[in-house]
Amino acid sequence: MTCTHLRILRMRHLRGPNIWTYRPALEALLDIGDLEDRPSHTLPGLYERLTAWLPGLVEHHCGVGERGGFLQRLREGTWAGHILEHIAIELLNLAGLPTGFGQTRSTPQRGVYKMVIRARQYEVAEQAVWQGRDLLCAAIDDRPFDVAAAVKGLKALVDRWALGPSTAAIVDAATARRIPHIRLIEGGNLVQLGYGARQQRIWTAETDRTSAIAEGISRDKDLTKRLLAECGVPVPEGRVVESVEDAWEAAQEIGLPVVVKPTDANHARGVSLDVRTREELEAAYRLAEREGSEVMVERYIPGTEHRVLVVGGRMVAASRGECAWITGDGQHTVRELIERDINSDPRRGEEEEYPLDTIRLPENRDVMLELQRQGLGPDSVPEAGRRVLVQRTGLLTDDVTDLVHPDIAELAALAARVVGLDIAGIDLVVQDISRPLAEQGGAIVEVNAGPGLLPHLKPARGTPRPVGEAIVAHLFPPGQTGRIPIVGVTGTRDTAALTRLIGWLLQRGGQHTGVACDGRLYLQMQPVEAGAASPWEAGQRILMNRRVQAAVIESSPRSLLEEGLPYDRCLIGVVTDVPPPQGLEDHYITTQEQMRKVLRTQVDVVLPDGCAVLNADCEVCASLAELSDGAVLFYTEQADHPRRAEHVAQGGRFVTVEDGQVVLARGSGTAPVLALDQPGVQALLRRVRRSTLLAAVGAGVALQLPLDLIRAGLEMAAAELADL
Repeated sequence: MTCTHLRILRMRHLRGPNIWTYRPALEALLDIGDLEDRPSHTLPGLYERLTAWLPGLVEHHCGVGERGGFLQRLREGTWAGHILEHIAIELLNLAGLPTGFGQTRSTPQRGVYKMVIRARQYEVAEQAVWQGRDLLCAAIDDRPFDVAAAVKGLKALVDRWALGPSTAAIVDAATARRIPHIRLIEGGNLVQLGYGARQQRIWTAETDRTSAIAEGISRDKDLTKRLLAECGVPVPEGRVVESVEDAWEAAQEIGLPVVVKPTDANHARGVSLDVRTREELEAAYRLAEREGSEVMVERYIPGTEHRVLVVGGRMVAASRGECAWITGDGQHTVRELIERDINSDPRRGEEEEYPLDTIRLPENRDVMLELQRQGLGPDSVPEAGRRVLVQRTGLLTDDVTDLVHPDIAELAALAARVVGLDIAGIDLVVQDISRPLAEQGGAIVEVNAGPGLLPHLKPARGTPRPVGEAIVAHLFPPGQTGRIPIVGVTGTRDTAALTRLIGWLLQRGGQHTGVACDGRLYLQMQPVEAGAASPWEAGQRILMNRRVQAAVIESSPRSLLEEGLPYDRCLIGVVTDVPPPQGLEDHYITTQEQMRKVLRTQVDVVLPDGCAVLNADCEVCASLAELSDGAVLFYTEQADHPRRAEHVAQGGRFVTVEDGQVVLARGSGTAPVLALDQPGVQALLRRVRRSTLLAAVGAGVALQLPLDLIRAGLEMAAAELADL
């Protein structure tokens, strides 16, 4: 669609904490052209068309702070950039990526605005902005716009790019516990929880504690059954078969009815239950053969399918299944009845967010076989009142966690331990989940690695279970956050050199240290050839390294504006200065107050148990102290700095110079740290400013490194960091 009113000049992905928000965001630069002179209340019909197309806009509080706030602004008069912000947010809400954060601000250039919205998934947010632009232009010009098609397209992008529901549940649970995460595959579900050496990885409902051996065992259903049986777990007898004749022979040995299934398929594919005749068995064998590498025949257990979720050796949730039926009316075909009575269920859909799949004929072979056993096909018309069984397995609908008998819970946990899985979906068949397994002839029929969590998160009936929280608690017991000490450095004075000096001190302190500065990576202060990297990319690479026990990461003012910080929070935040702006005109940063807003990001993310290290000789920099959630340490070249007495009296710390010594002033008095006339220190000061040396001392003190270690480290720094 051509839109002559509004141009999107650029869009940028702010992937970490930034000038706008702590979270990833999309920033767009907009030129609203002639709409600068045409606020919303001057555009006939705009309000009516937008509210008809997007009725959910009534829920947007906007700056008014109450329901209907944005619509109030729309009636009174607001500008196109602000309207686009809310349209894009509402399209994301409709697509299943809800967000409530957005801002739009004017720039010094007439008609040009900066707009930002939270971007859980940038690719989807970007398309939402483009679609929102087209929708807004259509509303202004009184042209039709297909909102449903736009939302459908966004949902397809969500399915392609966003985390799956199981992974998202775990990540959300980790976020609630302030455990950071890094997505390791764009468009995939491999996610790192925590940083560096304290990280854990998940891949959907598998973790890096899930062994390949255990997963291999779970895929081999015959091997799984034998191991369980040897440990006293009730399982249906049966065996692997090599042909239809062998399958029939096995069925005769076991006794009809039987189950025929692949040994290594999943999601109930190729499984045929209650097989009673040779003809049914032959069809079931062919189906199972197509879905797996081998076929097995086992005793049919009468009862209802259940799934018990075991995490870390204990049951955390359980679901009960149901069969899918249709009832004939003598007029509609089986295909039509399935579409009307089954696929219309709001729990069914093509995307991963739906707990149940839609049924497509003839593609769904299991359903086709079930229909054939009843003498029906897709185009058959069942007589009025005839009930037709469509699907027996894979329909876990009801939460029954509170009904599970302790005997069954213990056997499910034992099955997971026998196979060796830390997270397992235990499939069992029983008449009554509230009674012991053995007394009712029930059995465990499968043990699954990487079980889907959706039946427990969104049951059709019953209570949703916090299974994501259970998995996070399994990976990170209480008190563990997955965090390593991170020192963030920003400003314009010797920041790369300062970053390396702090890294050198941490390494001397015995921590395997990663450093990212000037687009380069250092491990244990040795340069790593990893190719050119932006500050954000370099920082992320350090935090992904499983050997790194502490990290020091430099972020320039430009990288804060263009990418954000590569971590969510830091233990220490160092700001060397807040200078007048220079070279950031393309971001419309033209005043020192605007520079302060950019660099405050580094202080905003300091953890409550951390510390901001600030240059007291730069008054604007020193003023950032009020923004720190943690402690504040000032450094200065003025021994009699006017902030010193009050700050120390309030329990703060000051690093300064007195009588040729770097000293630490604190409540207990003044402690000498470093003599400036030492040859090593003199050599260092020929390469860096004295204020940089003081900042390094301040960071070391904030990290609680011993003063003698800081002294020895800095005296040796010039020799060890030859290219500083």
